[in-house]
Amino acid sequence: MRLDHVRRLGGPNVYLARPVAIARLDLQGLTRHETTDHPGFAERLVDALPGLADHHCSAGRPGGLLEAMARGTYFGHVTEHVTLELSGLIGREVFFGRTVRAGGPAEYDVILECPPDEPSASPVVERLISLAVRIVNGALAGLVPDTSADLARVAAVHEEERLGVSTAALARAARERGVPVRRVGGLNLLRLGYGRYRRTVWAAMTDATSAIGMEVAGDKRLAHRLLADAGLPVPEGRVAASPGEALEALRAVGGPVVVKPLAGHQGEGVHIELTTPPEVVAAFASAAGDGGEVLVESYIPGKDYRVLVVGGRVAAAAELTAACVVGDGTAPVAALVERVNADPARGEGHDRPLTRLVLGPTELALLERQGHGPRSVPADGERVWLRRNANLSTGGTSRDVTADVHPEVAAMCVRAAAAVGMDVCGIDLRLPDAGTPPPAEHGAAGILEVNAAPGLRMHLAPHQGAGRDVAADIVGLMYPEGTPSRVPVVSVTGTNGKTTTVRMIAHMLELDGRRTGMTSTEGVYVGGRLVHRSDASGPRSAEMVLGDRSVEAAVLETARGGIVRRGLGYDRADVAVVTNITRDHLGVDDTESVDDLVDIKSLVAEEIRHGGHVVLNAEDEASAGIAGRPGVRERDPVLRYFALSPDAPVLAAHLRRGGAGYSVRDGWLTEARGDRRTPILPAAEVAGSFGGHARHVIANALAAAAAARGLGVPVEVVARALRSFDPHTRNPGRGCVYQVGANPVLVDYAHNPAAVGAMGAFITGRWGGAGVAAVTLPGDRSDELVGETARALAGSFGRVVVYEDEDLRGRRSGEMTRLIVQGLREARPDVRHHPAGDLKGALASALDMAAPGEPVLLLYEKLQPVTELLETLGAEPAG
Repeated sequence: MRLDHVRRLGGPNVYLARPVAIARLDLQGLTRHETTDHPGFAERLVDALPGLADHHCSAGRPGGLLEAMARGTYFGHVTEHVTLELSGLIGREVFFGRTVRAGGPAEYDVILECPPDEPSASPVVERLISLAVRIVNGALAGLVPDTSADLARVAAVHEEERLGVSTAALARAARERGVPVRRVGGLNLLRLGYGRYRRTVWAAMTDATSAIGMEVAGDKRLAHRLLADAGLPVPEGRVAASPGEALEALRAVGGPVVVKPLAGHQGEGVHIELTTPPEVVAAFASAAGDGGEVLVESYIPGKDYRVLVVGGRVAAAAELTAACVVGDGTAPVAALVERVNADPARGEGHDRPLTRLVLGPTELALLERQGHGPRSVPADGERVWLRRNANLSTGGTSRDVTADVHPEVAAMCVRAAAAVGMDVCGIDLRLPDAGTPPPAEHGAAGILEVNAAPGLRMHLAPHQGAGRDVAADIVGLMYPEGTPSRVPVVSVTGTNGKTTTVRMIAHMLELDGRRTGMTSTEGVYVGGRLVHRSDASGPRSAEMVLGDRSVEAAVLETARGGIVRRGLGYDRADVAVVTNITRDHLGVDDTESVDDLVDIKSLVAEEIRHGGHVVLNAEDEASAGIAGRPGVRERDPVLRYFALSPDAPVLAAHLRRGGAGYSVRDGWLTEARGDRRTPILPAAEVAGSFGGHARHVIANALAAAAAARGLGVPVEVVARALRSFDPHTRNPGRGCVYQVGANPVLVDYAHNPAAVGAMGAFITGRWGGAGVAAVTLPGDRSDELVGETARALAGSFGRVVVYEDEDLRGRRSGEMTRLIVQGLREARPDVRHHPAGDLKGALASALDMAAPGEPVLLLYEKLQPVTELLETLGAEPAG
């Protein structure tokens, strides 16, 4: 068995609403083998990984995997479970897995859940799957390899790249509030919300945190001055730039003193309760580093507290205890340290609620002052200090005292945050007791520091006492109760008409006064302006629009390829539109049938908010049938059907049930709900419909009207938008007619049987004859689909010029021409076909074949070369 490749789907996808990785396995010699074909395999595997015995599998209970292996199951399925078990062993909490056939008989895809904030470039999941393959292969060979060292290395990478405790808590709190969350790369930076409601937070620092406040908090001298100016108690202190100045400060302030870096953080370089000149000189050397300055300030006796202030109120408070061990009369200090570090709550840095104890130079020096060393044995119950500063980052612990904080202490902390100018900050103070008013005597209480971007660990999971959901407080500060975090989102999918429908909806929303972000195959638009030119119908472009803080509504073209290869770029749209689902892209990305297409495109309808709107084509069986899918029904959607004919059975039945529908009645686009009818505008007045002849444009207009009405756009605005939807300016490349000499040239992107059939019907209805077609088709479709499209083309056109696009999409030169010509001949033996080398030659040949006044259909792959060619020919837009 061999791992071929791994790819990720970062957003909601056809397997799960959360990110997944898809591993392609080649079973090679294990093809069609089951576990029962290899006696002893299951036993060896479970001996190596005992946790597999608890896996539920499809049985839904512990032991389900064992039962499956005893009955006989495939090795892709076993690899799935081994990978999940390895994930659990390194603390990577994921639970979903599925194994499906893919490609040839030896190929399987193993789909595995990924943590929602795991970086997309993370190597962890691929390494875990590789280890799983090694373990399974080893068990088959009779000996499971020892992968513990490799697993430890993967665990280290996972720990390094996972979100910190504070940021992870903020992501969780935001999701619980229904706020969209995106991690930025591998940073502890989160992007929250959509569009105009987008916010960012980096650990406990929000995008509203004052930059001046951050600077003040980072400068202890300036912070002390502002606090003192506000009448708040602070230690007396002086700045020292040399050992001599530090000694002068000791004499001026009087011992004991504290020496700490002027711009330090996390308790590093802090030396407490110093009384002698040698102690102060040594502390200066440690705290100053290479030429830095230190702060020498009076030592305030009492207890250490950290008070978290969020939005002008105390969110939590903790009493802090410096790193220490307690003797038992038998174990040396080093063993006591290891005993404390065995607590799984302790980790390196900030990746766990507590930080591991160390025996570094600072700790050893303090041990010596207490008459101890790593090998000395403290008495039973003796507390031995490893640090004097009570920081969690140096191994300290916390005890929640939020409920005990005296109102005057709370008011003092709130005033301190305001004096520095911080929306979220941690106030470090020393007091005899936080439960009593601060003593008035000078030096009996004091605010030691104001911390920007404070760590939340001590409040979320204190060593003693109840945890406080301070992350929810910070999210609540960013999104107060009743404040939205999302702009309206419309997602449009289908086989044909997506781009036109998206553009129509965006035009309606713009006319309704909403600054709209739009993605389409031609690029990303914001406020009607192109901001990024590309085939922007996938998740990256959706994220681009939803990350724009000027956007008030978003309309997203959501193509099959993006869904299959990366998942959705959003969650919970307000409106989903499925224009139609017909034969296209078959043979691409393991998509073999229309049913496969339905499974893929249905995700757009399933991924709406509860009670959102789903717009479906009542005249397209595949689209209309989406309403009955369990994933759609559980959203309790408002269904809005559209159809060209008001008598379409699905639409008529829906209206009888009191539902909303859109159709053409007596020549008018009409909104209906039950028996009530609201005319929108005459079909002949829809711009780009050529007096109603382009029925596919009318269908797109109905779908767009249904979506816009779902967002509350007034009927009169919908009508005004459809009248002014000039195809040349608002829908380039879709149904655009140009006059080239004596001939009208219709430019369109049709490239599947249904689309070219619609073009033929339109041209015949508009000009009374089909004329000449100059065509190219995408090379990444199956031979069968190319032939079917060519046969549909022959149904309307007896004269066809065939050319190949510059991008052959993996085909050999001339191959597509041969397939298209073959399909044309099969459907119409008398067809006149002419090969052309390129776009320019194809249009020239088609114009030569056409009689004066006859229409020419030009199908393309890339619009820009078509636009440039028409300009050189002096083409003029025509109606």
